[in-house]
Amino acid sequence: MKDNTENTYSNDNDRRKFLAKSLVAGAGLALSPLLSVAAKDRPSNSSNEISDQPLLKDISMMKRKLGKLEVSQLGAGCMTISANYGPPVDKAYGIKVIREAHEQGVVFFDTAEVYGPFTSEILVGEALQPIRNQVAIATKFGFDGKDMQTLNSRPEHIKKVVEDSLKRLRTDRIDLLYQHRVDPNVPIEEVAGTVKDLIGAGKVLHFGMSEATAKTIRRAHAVLPVSAIQTEYSIMNRDPEENGVLDVCEELGIGFVAWGPVGLGYLSGQIDATYKFEENDGRAGYDRFQPAALQANMPFVNLLRDFARRKNATPSQIALSWLLAQKSFIVPIPGTKNLNHLHENLGSTTVKLSVEDLKEIRNRLANINVKGGRMSPKLFADVEKE
Repeated sequence: MKDNTENTYSNDNDRRKFLAKSLVAGAGLALSPLLSVAAKDRPSNSSNEISDQPLLKDISMMKRKLGKLEVSQLGAGCMTISANYGPPVDKAYGIKVIREAHEQGVVFFDTAEVYGPFTSEILVGEALQPIRNQVAIATKFGFDGKDMQTLNSRPEHIKKVVEDSLKRLRTDRIDLLYQHRVDPNVPIEEVAGTVKDLIGAGKVLHFGMSEATAKTIRRAHAVLPVSAIQTEYSIMNRDPEENGVLDVCEELGIGFVAWGPVGLGYLSGQIDATYKFEENDGRAGYDRFQPAALQANMPFVNLLRDFARRKNATPSQIALSWLLAQKSFIVPIPGTKNLNHLHENLGSTTVKLSVEDLKEIRNRLANINVKGGRMSPKLFADVEKE
């Protein structure tokens, strides 16, 4: 089903030259996908040039289902606007990015109390308040409010977090409430029961889980239907295919929300072993973002670049298109604090990979092994394992 709003991007050469020179980005303007990467973010040895990149094609945002919750086929991850990957952007600009996403057909916005902490929810709440009834907001509980590092899914804490999140989000209900990480000290049945009570009170509409195992998902679903599972998933990190999580989602009718769909920026092709991270960029402490791993994992980027050339697209667009082609219940939520990145991501919905393309990608991936853990050891310690 198509969204009501369609946006046309011009393909004429004069506009291409104008955009390449001026780096203008705005609603209704044609944009070169590579404009999504600011010059300061490009490695000095980048082989890409703005003038060589294609303009975005017409975007028609389709809808997908997360359980019974209907959302846009691409969501917007809002964490990076105000937290975690470098300094936050100016509030007015952050609001502009969020509202522009909606103007282009995105109706699904993802945040969490721990992002900032709190600043992401505050920003999302202010940005979406004027269009609250046109969008679905997802947020999360699961960490202790004192230090935001200790897991806490006790019923009384969940209820307090929801009340606080509602205030920050300037709303009377949360469309999708995730348990951010499984708390080994609280039975998942108790967690699901608490969320069920919140749904009964009208404060929450749907229940989700993040980074949970297939076994725990089944246990939770038996108490309260789970609408969505959120886990890192990309062409470089395909754990959900191997650990049974995607299978259980398909079996039980649960949607899958893919965070990190562009490899936390790595699959864009704009990060290499010489990349210098900004202050407060958490990726600097991730195993996969150490120089040796960045170099070793370049075969993934080269694969995407190959298909990007064939499809008149960018590596990021191929990465997102690949995810969209895996299952009809998968909704990637690429995050960005940059309008140009946003337009590039949305352009992925126009990129079509054939059955033959997908088969070739799979065959080539079989010969590529990822190097380095997908998080820092500290963060990965909170991820539920089998």
